[in-house]
Amino acid sequence: MAKLTHIFIYPIKGLPGIELQESIVLPKGLQFDRRFMLVDEEGDFITQRQVNSLVSFQLQLMGDKLILKHPSKSEEIILPLTPENGVSIEVKVWSDFVTAIEPNTSFSEWFSDCLQTPCKLVFMPEDSQRLIEQKFNRGGDTVSFADGYPFLLTNSASLSYLNEKLEVPIHMNRFRPNFVFDGAEPFEEDYIDEFYLGDLQFKATRACGRCQVITINQESGEQGAEPLKILQSFRLNQNKVYFGENTMLLSSHTGKVQVGMDLKVISNK
Repeated sequence: MAKLTHIFIYPIKGLPGIELQESIVLPKGLQFDRRFMLVDEEGDFITQRQVNSLVSFQLQLMGDKLILKHPSKSEEIILPLTPENGVSIEVKVWSDFVTAIEPNTSFSEWFSDCLQTPCKLVFMPEDSQRLIEQKFNRGGDTVSFADGYPFLLTNSASLSYLNEKLEVPIHMNRFRPNFVFDGAEPFEEDYIDEFYLGDLQFKATRACGRCQVITINQESGEQGAEPLKILQSFRLNQNKVYFGENTMLLSSHTGKVQVGMDLKVISNK
């Protein structure tokens, strides 16, 4: 049976992820996942698509706080993961306009100095609503600052298959998943519809279209042609390259997921 082998969160959209042994599942995504985001002076979101150097930040989770370091700074900052106060600001993620707060201008200034460009660090309060796309929305399904869906599911066998075709193997962090599972055939995730982790039911809605972010080395920030180029040779559909499954929570309750849990598929596409 397939098993959950890795859990990742990305507290600040576009910055490196943090691997966990367990996490709390919430409707918008895993606890602390992509609740923060950097925006430019117009309020548009900033990711590695525009700024490769986002990979150079170091993040450490400590309880309900996030410790952040950057090579250009001698001092670290400690960011509360659930800020209670801040200045309200409207920000844009793709085509969605979202009400966020800027918790502290000093955090924004720190990031602006690190990136050598004006930006603001913003947080999505729990009462801020950003709906997932209408096709799969049951009436009130929401998402954090993630690209489109609360969770991303990937299959380690698919990465192994891809790496056999590459001159230089890559890590799964290129694809920035939340859940990684093992014990299946390569790209078997394409056919998963609904599945359980523990007593939590999920739906793999549709394959995840990939962009140039997967060509950025998550350790060095260097960008190349792969793996996008080779994926185009066998994972191209309607001018998009696909890897991984966008996923949402179906259960009405929340709960905890842990590495080692069975991933029980209950229906296929």
